[in-house]
Amino acid sequence: MMYDTTAHLLLTPVDKEAPSRVRRLRRLGIGLCPDLAFDAFADRLAEVTGAPYSMVNFIDENQQFFAGLHTPDDTGHRYMARDHGYCPHVVVRRKALVLEDVCDYPRFAGNPVVDEIGIRSYLGAPLIDRTGTALGTVCVVDVEPRPWGRSGLETIKAMAAELIEQIHRREDGGI
Repeated sequence: MMYDTTAHLLLTPVDKEAPSRVRRLRRLGIGLCPDLAFDAFADRLAEVTGAPYSMVNFIDENQQFFAGLHTPDDTGHRYMARDHGYCPHVVVRRKALVLEDVCDYPRFAGNPVVDEIGIRSYLGAPLIDRTGTALGTVCVVDVEPRPWGRSGLETIKAMAAELIEQIHRREDGGI
């Protein structure tokens, strides 16, 4: 794990599964370029949660790639450094993460997305496929604190399960 030696805070976790994840993503043919189906999924995720930003995010050893992206102005960068944001924590932990106000959590408040982008709340869940590989995440973020609550957690987990089913259907030749 990486540590900030000045504050002794845990930063981006070490991801030992990244090489196997990348191999699995390549076999599935996802995570390298924008995908209209994933963009549509991100649009629906934003609508369901009322969040201004939503992503379908695949993570390799060095960066995050938003294969599905919804932003208020329909623009946005598809790539982000691995040490920016909260999705790498979700992938390594293999559990959903709810941050109603990132500033309430010293571990997460110092993340570069807070100062550089203005992110104040995060809700994300891992995309764990049938092989047990955590492929990435689905997530929503806001520039204001958000009371996601239990319903938000249930929603993001259900949406992750739905997207994994879509990915499995693709793999099986159904889409």
